[in-house]
Amino acid sequence: MTASLLLCADPLRPTRCDPHFTPQAAAARLAGTAVALIDHDALLAGRADEAVRRVPQDLGPAWYRGWMIPAAAYADLDTALAARGTRLLTDPPMYRTAHELPGWYGTFADVTPPSAWVACAPHGAPAPGVLAAVAANLPAGPGIVKDFVKSRKHDWDQACYLPDLADTTAVHRVVSRFVELQQDTLAGGIVLRAFEPLQRAAGEARVWWLDGEPVLTTAHPDTPDLRPQPALDGIRLPVSALGCRFVTTDLAQRTDGTWRVIEVGDGQVSDLPAATDPTTLITPLLTV
Repeated sequence: MTASLLLCADPLRPTRCDPHFTPQAAAARLAGTAVALIDHDALLAGRADEAVRRVPQDLGPAWYRGWMIPAAAYADLDTALAARGTRLLTDPPMYRTAHELPGWYGTFADVTPPSAWVACAPHGAPAPGVLAAVAANLPAGPGIVKDFVKSRKHDWDQACYLPDLADTTAVHRVVSRFVELQQDTLAGGIVLRAFEPLQRAAGEARVWWLDGEPVLTTAHPDTPDLRPQPALDGIRLPVSALGCRFVTTDLAQRTDGTWRVIEVGDGQVSDLPAATDPTTLITPLLTV
């Protein structure tokens, strides 16, 4: 079976692919695969039918490769595409499982930092007592805050790092700043994670998995010049157990030498480093 590729349209020239994804479009077309465009802005605005208006009827099975989509909007995209005869090869439950930490954490608990979370809406940080109860589930010491999808590691001191999870006032201050900076994009709720010291100079590796097998290892887009080669023996089993077809794992080496899963993501919305030959990812996706 040959899959098609759905990519984000250029917001300024909607009949063309977003320039960020043009190399992937070219790789798919070179392989003889159909490429169709999604209006990402319309999708996020709640207009899923409009977002898929340039997708041909009866395109068949397809992968999405584009900007991140909230899980609820992804479900809307799936419904709108199905009405046009296109089936996403990652269904909405799979997408949420891989995209949001509460979906994947239990499967990866042995290979990722201890984590606990509480649901909350954008613009409203949980009360100090609520955060203290969440932190009580974690080992004593430092931690970090993120939402169900992303951290703000580039705002490390003010909206990410928690020097002491037992310091309720400081935790609430950092979490509140995180919520403020996330604004409407806050996904799902607040996650507190135990902080583990990593070999930062080595960078992170992003491993791309298709049907439980690693098909590509790249640099992390934040550290494109660093390309560690992680040991995958301890990662294969949880990736397979997760039950999602196309996922990424971001891996880093702890200072004691142990490889740890820093993040799991749905492969459709994980960024491919610009220096990576897109055919190395697109080719295995096209025949599934």
